[in-house]
Amino acid sequence: MELLEITILILTFVILLAVGVPISFSIGISSLVTMLISINTIPSFTTVAQRMATGLDSFALLAIPFFILAGQLMNSGGIARRLIDFAKVLVGKLPGGLAFVNIMAAMLFGAISGSAVAAASAIGGFMTPVMKKEGYDTGFSAAVNITSSTTGLIIPPSNILIVYSLASGGVSIAALFLAGYIPGIIIGLSLMIVAGIYANRSDYKVKFDITFGYAVKKFFDAIPSLLLIVIVIGGIVAGYFTATEASAVAVLYAFILSVFIYREVKFKDLSKILLSSVTTTAIVMLLVGTSMAMSWVMAYENIPQNVAEALLALSDNGIVILIIINLILLFIGTFMDMTPAVLIFTPIFLPIAVQLGVDPIHFGIFMVMNLSIGLCTPPVGSVLFVGCSVADLPITKVIKPLIPMFIAMIISLLLVTYIPELSLFIPKLFGY
Repeated sequence: MELLEITILILTFVILLAVGVPISFSIGISSLVTMLISINTIPSFTTVAQRMATGLDSFALLAIPFFILAGQLMNSGGIARRLIDFAKVLVGKLPGGLAFVNIMAAMLFGAISGSAVAAASAIGGFMTPVMKKEGYDTGFSAAVNITSSTTGLIIPPSNILIVYSLASGGVSIAALFLAGYIPGIIIGLSLMIVAGIYANRSDYKVKFDITFGYAVKKFFDAIPSLLLIVIVIGGIVAGYFTATEASAVAVLYAFILSVFIYREVKFKDLSKILLSSVTTTAIVMLLVGTSMAMSWVMAYENIPQNVAEALLALSDNGIVILIIINLILLFIGTFMDMTPAVLIFTPIFLPIAVQLGVDPIHFGIFMVMNLSIGLCTPPVGSVLFVGCSVADLPITKVIKPLIPMFIAMIISLLLVTYIPELSLFIPKLFGY
């Protein structure tokens, strides 16, 4: 019976996705159908509903709506433009400098907003027309924007790392945040290498001068925005507040910055920002609830244990097992959003990784790195679609320049997967 129920769960989910049912409903319905077959009683409806409610009953999850609201405030508050100017000071004089500026600005904005989609929209919306005006290929510009936007999912604060903490049974959010810095920077540098090679071959010249006065002005303009990272992460690490409390502080700081200091958000704009934040939060929380229900169904059917036994039967070599896990996650990332993927597959793969001696913090970082690649790939890559929309290009025009970027991201993923200290050095430095 167990094999039948597993087959029903997978087939129902795949069929629902194939006919265009939203992923949150696909997850919930397939979980319910499996429970009905397994238990064959009406209480299956109650069980699934209870598991959804229980999955959302977490203090740590309160951080997500606050960080979403902070990101929305910053997205509307002129922060993206100031970070772009600051990035121009840092890397704008390098050959192909505008591509470097895009990547650096996306890393900074992603680190502040915690959203890849917001970074792709805010940074891409500003940089793509500028790069086009300076003669950059639009497909290349879009590829740079799309891939670099994912760095904000690794560099803290990151909502998806909070979700992983929940799915893993309580891995420290502060430790995960600290662990994301070096891997996030590695991704950014690898993308810069690819962009630099492309820019050199295409003979993209630096077409603007940066004076000392300009550099100083843009640096001081960006300081209030950059201070958010120091306040949030510094406060968590120093023990002044939890990640959830830090998210509320982020909202307050972003509100003051956008409304009173930069004065680019008016009070009349707040209702629209709040509505957008509520809509995004509702989508995320529905995904969390249904994913937690599916995770429980999978545990009830012993799927994690069966997968672990199957993988370990293939090989007892940790390198081989981690390659297999990465390949599976890369495939999953192409058709499943990150939030349900993390919630569903963490309970399956984390015990295997721990059995191989992998630290849960390290596993969380390379899992998120892996799944973030899927945001840049069809058929459901949300960042891919936003980036193409911003650049006003069909996906087919972006795929070719995306390929070398994908290769750079996969090389970065392999480095982080097989060199644990890249993830664990900073957390260990702070005693985690």
